[in-house]
Amino acid sequence: MLRALSVLLLFCWCLPVSAAESVPNIVFILADDLGWKDLGCYGGTLAETPHLDQLAKQGLRFTNAYSPAPICSASRASILTGRTPARLHFEFVTKPAGVKPPARQLQPPEYTRELPLKEVTIAEMLQQANYQTGFFGKWHVCEHYQHYLGWSPTHGPKQQGFQSAKETFGSHPYAKKFDWKPGDFKEGEYPPDAVTEHAIDFLKEKREQPFFLYLSYFHVHTPVRAPTDWLVKKYQKRAAVDTGDEILRTHYGAFIETLDAYVGQVLTALDQQGLRESTLVVFTSDNGGTPEYADNAPLRGSKWNLYEAGIRVPLLVRWPQHVQAGSVCTKPVSGIDLFPTFCDVARVDCSDLTLDGESLLPLFHGATAAWPERALTWHFPYYHPEKGYKKAKETIGVNDFTVSKTRPVSAIRVGDSKLLQFYEVGKRELYDLSNDPGEQHDLSNSQPERTAQLGTQLKQMLLDMDARYATDPFTDQPKTN
Repeated sequence: MLRALSVLLLFCWCLPVSAAESVPNIVFILADDLGWKDLGCYGGTLAETPHLDQLAKQGLRFTNAYSPAPICSASRASILTGRTPARLHFEFVTKPAGVKPPARQLQPPEYTRELPLKEVTIAEMLQQANYQTGFFGKWHVCEHYQHYLGWSPTHGPKQQGFQSAKETFGSHPYAKKFDWKPGDFKEGEYPPDAVTEHAIDFLKEKREQPFFLYLSYFHVHTPVRAPTDWLVKKYQKRAAVDTGDEILRTHYGAFIETLDAYVGQVLTALDQQGLRESTLVVFTSDNGGTPEYADNAPLRGSKWNLYEAGIRVPLLVRWPQHVQAGSVCTKPVSGIDLFPTFCDVARVDCSDLTLDGESLLPLFHGATAAWPERALTWHFPYYHPEKGYKKAKETIGVNDFTVSKTRPVSAIRVGDSKLLQFYEVGKRELYDLSNDPGEQHDLSNSQPERTAQLGTQLKQMLLDMDARYATDPFTDQPKTN
């Protein structure tokens, strides 16, 4: 029903438009570990984000947008394919061959080394519509090649649908513990700047066909260490001394503004090339904010867990003449929805693929009343942190700025109801997000029927996805409840 509605709306919307104007360029910008409330347009107060705030004013801001996973590789693989991490069997970060996940009370499934080439990516689909495709930045859906985060020669962007792609460095570029490896950047060039510069060069290319630019930033992932002293000084008096580490949050504020500046450069380049009106711009994050420094309040949790702050992310959309400027959407949506959305706007038929997402095109056009209630699921059959697990906090709170233990867990959201299934002890938690976005009041005991209903629905959906579970090390049986 939803799919049919999106197609109908697209047809009706585009009828008066000429063939040359009917298919937009697409610029997709993905931040790394950016928290839901890190931007000014979402209520953030630490950093100045004028370019992203302006993007929100020019388009549509989603307030209930989610990442497909609470961790980067799984989320990125899901966004590329429109399929959940559970269906992909890609629920964690990539690891080298032979590395085993640590067993605790349960034994997690084997790590996934790379996104299989059999999986169809959005870049491969858009090539069917004659899109020129480009990727720049963090890939992280393959086994590290030669150096940390190095692109695999067999499973890199160019093997999965991107015609233009340049590897700019071999680690998070601001890290000190990793040596930068020679890549496609000039001597003396700052690699994070090079990512943006490559993207702008791609925008400046003369072409007859539309383009799809996937710009994947490393900001604001750890290590939080901004090299711009003047910008760090700007935030020294802004970082709250009573929340988290003041020095760390000072650098984090500088990090966020740096990301905003990079995005601003890309948006300016679109304007300079006369491409604003013909380009759909989408900005989001791969997961929630990191616990040590991201201000996630009032949401509970952080990156690595399935409480709201671990998976709720910013999502901004600008598409002149198609998306109303300054609009807000409260409907729950996910990164898995971007694949069918991009296919719809490009008029590419993806109906023969098994996708878990739905096209957001009706919501772009303001058709919120026709958007039916649906279930969103998450599945994380692992333990985290990988190191220092014994020292991590047992419980997950709100802005405690410490790393807490995450145990094998799944979650489902239907309407405003959200259920978490913890597999070690078979525990369930139920929350009403409309009245309790911070997930402080567990309703599982007071609403046993709703808890059981959502638990059954979650189990069935994971069964349909052929999800992997952590197993009992004594019986080797998956723990599914």
